[in-house]
Amino acid sequence: MIFLLGLVVGSFLNCIIYRLETRENFLKGRSYCPHCKHILSWKDLIPIFSFLFLKGKCRYCQKKISLQYPLVEFFTGFLFLAISLSKGLFSIESIFLWILASCLIIIFVFDLKHLLIPDSVIHFAIFMVLIYRWFRIWNFGNWNLFEVQNLIFAVLPSLFFLAIILISKETWMGFGDFKLSILMGLLLGWPKILIAIFFAFFLGGIGGLLLVILKKKTMKSQIPFAPFLIFGTLLSAIFGERIINLYLDLFLI
Repeated sequence: MIFLLGLVVGSFLNCIIYRLETRENFLKGRSYCPHCKHILSWKDLIPIFSFLFLKGKCRYCQKKISLQYPLVEFFTGFLFLAISLSKGLFSIESIFLWILASCLIIIFVFDLKHLLIPDSVIHFAIFMVLIYRWFRIWNFGNWNLFEVQNLIFAVLPSLFFLAIILISKETWMGFGDFKLSILMGLLLGWPKILIAIFFAFFLGGIGGLLLVILKKKTMKSQIPFAPFLIFGTLLSAIFGERIINLYLDLFLI
């Protein structure tokens, strides 16, 4: 059920991504084919299955449907399921992480396509995390000062991103990545933010090197970094505690 819920949400996220590109209101109007503009019926909007049934082509104009649509639907369902198995079925923390994961998926795809992080999405995500952290600190009147300290240390790594931006004058990294690093720190806390940053730079380095080897990019080409930051964030959010415990066990040995 949770996986199917994720598929439906993923279909909605595709709509948001497209309408952010066209600057349309995603809450109004019915979905339509981006090629022929024909209004889609319910049979065309069943997550994944419509894509497979239509063989990846629009029912009306026969133009190819982007693989983005079934991939976003599938991975949203997968993330919803992974979060629930890790944090509890339909728990408050799971629902919160579903919302954050949805925002991160939008940012992932949008930055991958346009080398740009939409402000409206990243600001909404930061606002949601601040509310969540406030309740963790307040704890219904039992103030959690350790949570405040944890939060301060978690946001400090974002200054590293800011330094890179200022030194390179936004040629190496943009302010969208800086905002994303703040979101990562607020969401993950300390020390899981370090795990996310490690995986982001490690995988980003490998990915960039492969693109240069395959001659898809050059050493001077811009490469979207938000997808790697988000991948590291999701890994840390779901498996961070296990990775830390594994590291500590190895270190103690």
